[in-house]
Amino acid sequence: MIEIPFNPTMFVLGGLAFTWHGFFAFVGVVVAVFLVGRWAPRAGIDSDVTFATAVWAIMGGVVGARLVHVIDRWDIYSSNPADILAIWNGGIALFGAIIGGFGAGALYAKLQGYPIGRLADLTAPALLIAQSIGRIGDIINGEHVSKATNAWYGFIYSHPDSLSNQVHGNLGSHPVIVYEMLWNTAVLALLWYMWGKIKPDGMLFALYISLYSFGRFFITFLREDKIWFAGLQEAHLISILVMVVAVPLLVYRGRLVARGEEVGPHVSLRESQGQKSRK
Repeated sequence: MIEIPFNPTMFVLGGLAFTWHGFFAFVGVVVAVFLVGRWAPRAGIDSDVTFATAVWAIMGGVVGARLVHVIDRWDIYSSNPADILAIWNGGIALFGAIIGGFGAGALYAKLQGYPIGRLADLTAPALLIAQSIGRIGDIINGEHVSKATNAWYGFIYSHPDSLSNQVHGNLGSHPVIVYEMLWNTAVLALLWYMWGKIKPDGMLFALYISLYSFGRFFITFLREDKIWFAGLQEAHLISILVMVVAVPLLVYRGRLVARGEEVGPHVSLRESQGQKSRK
């Protein structure tokens, strides 16, 4: 099996612990903002618009990530409400970050008159890349406990501070985060191909969140998180709710467009306009 021997904490400074999870999450956010800003002009959006919107999206993402985690573990936080704000002690949910970030970013864009759909479409591929980068920290930390396995590709977390070690000891466990990263890569490849081929604006984001939720639903069965009911965890329920909203939206509003109408990160505006003039 594959041994993960690392201490989840990178270092402690002034009583504040810096974890691998936090570090890679930060790197992922920076990469996502950079990519969206670089792709924006090709979709007819000023880069400054994406940077301004990103500030609010990031704040909303942090709040959403913490809120969803607190709701999931209210059995703990209800008796220790002061810990709700102690985000530096860990405890965030990726689904909450996505939903909170989208909500705050869309609200800010609406108030400023920015094109919400196009901004969301630009963000979708970048989010998948950012999620996979952030998940590297989760692999090192071993904080997402998964079901035990004897398979050769199972992870053994040998550091005593790792939550997976505290639960499973030296037993192997499913590399659920790797499964999710592989699914993200497949979804990213599809989104890259579909970018500019699906309309109206916002449908690429709907495709992203639908496919991510679909994969996350099945992968979550291998995780050892709190059960809400009927064997389902919080991520299961959120996945279902997201797909109930996004899939019908895709079915009833989404449409494919001719290749000459494409505008995406791999097709510049000049190329797109040139293709249209030759039609």
